[in-house]
Amino acid sequence: MLLLSKREWSGMEHVPLTGPAILVWNHYSDIDPLVVAHYVWNAGRHPRFLLKESILRIPVVGPVVGRTGQIPVKRGSADAADAVRVLADELRMGHVVIMSPEGTVTKEPNHWPMKGKTGVARLALETGAPVIPIVQWGALAIHDRGRSPKFKFGRKPVTVRALPAVDLDRWRTAPTEGSGAVPGAEVPRETLAAVTDRIMESLRDGLAEIRGETAPELFDPRRRRSEDRDREESEPTE
Repeated sequence: MLLLSKREWSGMEHVPLTGPAILVWNHYSDIDPLVVAHYVWNAGRHPRFLLKESILRIPVVGPVVGRTGQIPVKRGSADAADAVRVLADELRMGHVVIMSPEGTVTKEPNHWPMKGKTGVARLALETGAPVIPIVQWGALAIHDRGRSPKFKFGRKPVTVRALPAVDLDRWRTAPTEGSGAVPGAEVPRETLAAVTDRIMESLRDGLAEIRGETAPELFDPRRRRSEDRDREESEPTE
């Protein structure tokens, strides 16, 4: 990455040097896993990701990521649940794991974070590990799947910043049954959704700071698809 980027890094003091932690990042480019891994490695921790299996098939990016012992997952398969269990074991051993809460590159048209999946929330409540947001911007100047050629060589400015741990005490210490405070208890769907939104809002707000822009509401691709269907159905046919 040193040959591809000019590092504008900050916030490494928020990445704990020892003990378990869940590091989450805003995912908008095929190459940003490498950006985040480079940052975490330089912060003093071994980066370990849960990644879509398809990333391992991307030229240049895939072979590099594949040699670092990451955990590939086939979206929508039983492998996904197995991979999350592996990550929980990693945390219990005192390691850090890195996850994209969205589970894929954001669909938001301007590359802002979108609504996340609940895997990170479930893992955080189950293990008690802190959730550390890492926001980054600039990777599209290096690689953009919507451009030809996709790669542009030459060192491009890339900003990466770790933020303080997301405050989840409200949900970790909630006395109600199934809140996540009781080991082994089933966590209500509403709790997982609230924790997930809190994590994604932290990423969104941190990204707004380094982009110097006002962030929109969290993008919901399911709502967008529903609105598109409603619009198509309401259009008159000839």
